[in-house]
Amino acid sequence: MPNIKNFETIIKPIITEKSSLGSENNQVTFHVKKSSTKDEIKVAIEEIFKVKVKKVNTSIVKGKLKSFRGSVGKRSDYKKAFVSLEDGQSIDLSSGV
Repeated sequence: MPNIKNFETIIKPIITEKSSLGSENNQVTFHVKKSSTKDEIKVAIEEIFKVKVKKVNTSIVKGKLKSFRGSVGKRSDYKKAFVSLEDGQSIDLSSGV
């Protein structure tokens, strides 16, 4: 049974043209909580999606500067996790959890 903390760690999948190219190599990209570690991400993915994770790479994406009605603001930084799955494993992101 997945823990509630696992659902808080994984925020949403990132579905872009670049991330869909990684799916050919059994790699999936997720937007994760900024304070989460690689081990927490690995456990969360394995328990939620019932797959085996080979490795997890992370990167912090800096927020963009945006102007709104003449004042400049900054979007929040966030963490991306690139999850490599074992051979023969896959995650169907088009269906619900």
